[in-house]
Amino acid sequence: MPTETRLREAICDVGRRMWSRSQVAANDGNISVRTDSNEVLCTPSGVSKGFMDPAELVKLSMDGRTMGEGRPSSEVLLHLACYWARRDVGAVVHAHPPYATAFAALGKPVPTRYLTEIAVALQEVPCAEYGAPGTSEVPRSALPMLETADAFLLRNHGVVTVGTDVWEAYHRMETVEQGAMVATIIAQLGGAEPLDDEQLCDLAAIRREQGLGVKAADYDPTDCLKRLSEQEEAIDRE
Repeated sequence: MPTETRLREAICDVGRRMWSRSQVAANDGNISVRTDSNEVLCTPSGVSKGFMDPAELVKLSMDGRTMGEGRPSSEVLLHLACYWARRDVGAVVHAHPPYATAFAALGKPVPTRYLTEIAVALQEVPCAEYGAPGTSEVPRSALPMLETADAFLLRNHGVVTVGTDVWEAYHRMETVEQGAMVATIIAQLGGAEPLDDEQLCDLAAIRREQGLGVKAADYDPTDCLKRLSEQEEAIDRE
């Protein structure tokens, strides 16, 4: 496991790449990483992902308590929910790449039956139901997606990708946007024949050989739902 210093640098590096590739604008998007001490490093609120300093990142406990200075992203509950629900997730990236976000605005999944690369890498990119930003509605809408997908859309919002580390999560974000862009161009050109079921079956075998896909043993929403309910009850008491 990289040191905390290395993790902070990696988050900032990913943030710069997201900004330079127009996956985020202004202060959009957020990134987090789970450390080996089972804490979370998260991007701060109100800061451009293209111009972050490692010292600005906020450290949280797994129950969401801020450890030190700084205010975490308003979507930190979404990130925590990914860790609570998936034991294999070591990093979460949320961004608004234009083509994939257009599919999110339409409430449609990103097509994965046109390209062998996206079919192998992700298999599916479903779209979650709408949730009000910064509320528990967003992680609750994400939970069903996490059972089978490593990348998914938030309705009228953007894209979420998870990975064992921040680079895997970020590369999945690139894959989603590439697939969405190609699917859009295909539609503009009049359409194309998608991969058939037999071809998809062959690609699924490649996915299994590469150890890709969500393992049933890694997904358990029970603790996540309990923690979200506790968060909601605490807000109601305020």
